[in-house]
Amino acid sequence: MTDSKPAAIFLKDYQVPDFLIDRTQLKFELDAERTRVTANLSVRRNPESENNAADLVLHGQEMQLEAISIDGIALDKSRYRVSENDLTVSNVADVFELQTQVLINPVANTSLEGLYKSRTMYCTQCEAEGFRKITYYLDRPDVQSEFTTTVIGNKAEFPVLLSNGNAIDRGEMDDGRHYAVWHDPFRKPAYLFALVAGDLAVVEDKFTTCSGRSVDLQIFVETKDLDKCDHAMQSLKNAMRWDEEVYGREYDLDIYMIVAVDDFNMGAMENKGLNIFNTSCVLAKPETTTDVGFQRVEAVVAHEYFHNWSGNRVTCRDWFQLSLKEGFTVFRDAEFSADLNSRTVKRVEDATLLRTMQFAEDGGPMAHPVQPASFIEISNFYTLTIYEKGAEVVRMIHTLLGAEQFRAGSDLYFERHDGQAATIDDFVLAMEDASGEDLGQFKRWYSQAGTPTVVVEDDYNEDSGEYRIRFKQIQPDTPDMTAEQKQPLLIPVALGLLGDAGHLPLQLKDEEINADTEDNTHCVLRLKEAEQEFVFSNVRERPVPALFRGFSAPVKWRYNYSRDDLQRLAVAEEDGFSRWDAVQQLAVAVIDDAIKAFNNDRDTSVDQRLVQAYRTLLSDRAIDKAMVALMLQLPSEAYLSELADEVDVEAIHVARQSVKKQLAEALKFELSECFAENNTQQQYQPVAEQIAQRSLRNSCLSYLLCLDDELGISLARQQYREANNMTDTMAALTGVVNSDHPRAGELAKELLADFYQQWQQEALVVNQWLMTQATCSLPGGLERVKRLMEHPAFDINNPNKVRSLIGAFCNNNPINFHDTSGAGYEFLADQIIALNESNPQIASRLITPLTKWRKYNQQRQQLMRSALQRIESTEDLSKDVYEVVSKSL
Repeated sequence: MTDSKPAAIFLKDYQVPDFLIDRTQLKFELDAERTRVTANLSVRRNPESENNAADLVLHGQEMQLEAISIDGIALDKSRYRVSENDLTVSNVADVFELQTQVLINPVANTSLEGLYKSRTMYCTQCEAEGFRKITYYLDRPDVQSEFTTTVIGNKAEFPVLLSNGNAIDRGEMDDGRHYAVWHDPFRKPAYLFALVAGDLAVVEDKFTTCSGRSVDLQIFVETKDLDKCDHAMQSLKNAMRWDEEVYGREYDLDIYMIVAVDDFNMGAMENKGLNIFNTSCVLAKPETTTDVGFQRVEAVVAHEYFHNWSGNRVTCRDWFQLSLKEGFTVFRDAEFSADLNSRTVKRVEDATLLRTMQFAEDGGPMAHPVQPASFIEISNFYTLTIYEKGAEVVRMIHTLLGAEQFRAGSDLYFERHDGQAATIDDFVLAMEDASGEDLGQFKRWYSQAGTPTVVVEDDYNEDSGEYRIRFKQIQPDTPDMTAEQKQPLLIPVALGLLGDAGHLPLQLKDEEINADTEDNTHCVLRLKEAEQEFVFSNVRERPVPALFRGFSAPVKWRYNYSRDDLQRLAVAEEDGFSRWDAVQQLAVAVIDDAIKAFNNDRDTSVDQRLVQAYRTLLSDRAIDKAMVALMLQLPSEAYLSELADEVDVEAIHVARQSVKKQLAEALKFELSECFAENNTQQQYQPVAEQIAQRSLRNSCLSYLLCLDDELGISLARQQYREANNMTDTMAALTGVVNSDHPRAGELAKELLADFYQQWQQEALVVNQWLMTQATCSLPGGLERVKRLMEHPAFDINNPNKVRSLIGAFCNNNPINFHDTSGAGYEFLADQIIALNESNPQIASRLITPLTKWRKYNQQRQQLMRSALQRIESTEDLSKDVYEVVSKSL
């Protein structure tokens, strides 16, 4: 690290821009090493700025300035100054036309920000601050401009030339080049700019909007991928219709385009009218894509489309408001997925992600509020807190207001701020004004970091029939604020009381206590105080409380459930999330028993209440099969680690495996019967019913592979050979690769070789092959990963490959990554240092496992800190990596 450390940027220091750019005209003359970008900017001083004599300061990096003029007159060198990060022009008028010409080198741009080459095509990624690598500009989201873009390239090499908006002109040139001119009539910030040029095939369709307009839909891919676009196209049309019906939002341009790119740091990008997608988020067909892959494509296509309003038409004023667009849009895409598939399954999946990954982020050195107060590098704040926790905050507003008033609030928000750069305060105010609700206390969710814990106690008076339930909010210390500095949050607690014969009617004794009653058996309590009590009258028996039904708030909660209580909730509770959560809590308790037994060098048997709960699930044909599959999944090692004060890597791994094996032995008959019942051959469709069936069958197979006999191995081999879809193929392959059965090793080698031979030309499938081996928990994990890094299938410059191999190993293979030698930590440090030079964004995102060093024993703490210190001492450390490492230490 150089002596000059990057400085933090603070929300409190926000000032409006001194200048605005009303119109932006760009011309790109594409060349691999010398792309010329000519920019004509219509600039004026911002009347809201108090600095009416300011010089014009434009952002710019990694470019060569060839020419600069104002109003057609070339500037003398005394009028401007070029530095590493900006261009300053002095003595400018209040209104003027600025023209610049710069040269950039797309092929050398390994950071994949700005304009770069992805194999045979040019593409851009400008969010958050990539546009400043394209030309000198006011690269901030509160500067919005009307863009006209001319793209010029060799016609034979790049027959397709795309940019934002509607195509207004095309033509050929005398030297074998051609051009396309695109105009976007909607003002946008530079981060929403997009350009693509390549030899691409296209799948086309049309959509008729609610007002009767016809919109052309196009998905551009390499020719070999034309047969993988149908699902994305249908998902897009479903999303467009859903947004009209649920939010009243109609698409506004004549064309909507998606381009699939293999080298991409993110999942996808919502550039106005021209979405650029990672291939993993748009390409899908049964032979190459799992059910999870199909669902991801559906969700990401919807997410980027929904951004057209919640992100594009209304954008964010500054990057501290990032969750304004991302949290709101994640909530919207989650509701879309829930409406099209299983609402309960979607809710459980989202809650699992929060509890396992986001809660860990909230408890680590990078913890930050949904609206951060400061950052060094904005790319580090594209986090689960901004996205998933931000979505949960929006969901809580929806819960508190109800669907009708929430829709009124969103309508008012879009109406007020269409074409503007808005803030989180603007969003909440629209919700308040539309509903009449005071959300002042609720807004603390945006400014206070960390995951609250709610401690719940209760008592029941049999004589009076009164049931008292008391809640206590405990706020955690976070890097920015101590618990004592934090104030109580407004927390919606969805509640039901379960009796012997089902849910009990609810009647609050004190009518002034604020409760939104949904019906007579369920309500939403508003927890506002640090400690608060609610009293229910006429409760005819001591109930078991179903707390935070539907995961009504992103909190941890503690209540002294007995295992009998959990078993009752697992069987009789109506809310799918609460039922799943009861099984999870029961399984956690059983695994804790096994951890204690492991540490005391003794054997233990699985609590029969868990066995019986699983037996009931396997025999109940009325339950959604997807929910049964979810409830059969034991808590992950990552979740068990999150629950632990000090992570005991070996004990968690061995105990979980032991419990799973004992369950398999106890339930062999039921698991075999369930597997056979759902092992039907049918033409593959990524629809909810079939996905549920495959999920349940493969959950059973994963248990059967734990048995010492030949049954699991035999079933897995047969399934691999006969599967007509990638879901079943990968389930069989993954199961065999992770099996410690004596015959599994040779079979795993055979299947892995066969799989690669069959799919080596399909990059996304090969990524699954890499990930399967990277996450294998059998001994020798690091050596396997190092060998695979030398394999022709791996490319350190491709983010998808890095995530599939290095990221998967370090994040999802704890027993091997956390080897007591510290070799895993040294390996990760090596990769981060190497990637720091070529792709700082990917490098910084790989650091996460090392940031959790405080959760481990002293030996591992020292080894992990040593790895972090080695990274920190690297010369020319990027802002991305420096911020994460320095905060971690």
